[in-house]
Amino acid sequence: MKRLENIRDTDYEHLIPADDYLASGVHIGTQIKTKEMKQFIYRVRNDGLYVLDIQKTDERIRTAAKLFAKYEPGKILVVSARQYGQKPAKMFAETIGAMAIVDRFIPGTLTNPNLKSYVEPDILLVTDPAIDVQAVQEATDIGIPVVALCDTNNSISNVDLVIPTNNKGRKALALIYWLLAKQTLKERGEGEIRYTVEDFEADL
Repeated sequence: MKRLENIRDTDYEHLIPADDYLASGVHIGTQIKTKEMKQFIYRVRNDGLYVLDIQKTDERIRTAAKLFAKYEPGKILVVSARQYGQKPAKMFAETIGAMAIVDRFIPGTLTNPNLKSYVEPDILLVTDPAIDVQAVQEATDIGIPVVALCDTNNSISNVDLVIPTNNKGRKALALIYWLLAKQTLKERGEGEIRYTVEDFEADL
């Protein structure tokens, strides 16, 4: 394992060993950097890939968990159209008692009470605000907060809380959703998570 390549504060205590973040590729961004995501980028590699700051990722996971803990579990909705985000999103929902919509998000799910798929969440979590744009837009229309896993190439308009992470990688998504579930349970005072990170990983 390389020396930790993106840690600003050596005294900062991460939720898990920093090496575990790096091993799962949470910090590996894309070759595109949006203005809004610049604040979460640590450096750019020689191959042009932007590297996310894992300390900021860790901090935002804590913030998101504190936020989720304030909501009734059944009023939290997680949405993921991205293939490798679907199993982690479902496991997150199962672990904390939230709702999950994976694969296809039917337009009107949050705004049209006549639809069978209609739900009334109080907060939304999405894997990728670019892919899950319909859900983000509907959440914005009904005025509920949006938490999103955002990569270096994401626009974060309509996102209230950004969790900077590689939102495309199988292992990265499993780790982030597992940590969010684990930390939310902790914030609620409900003890330890009964699943491992591997339980959250999508199949290849």
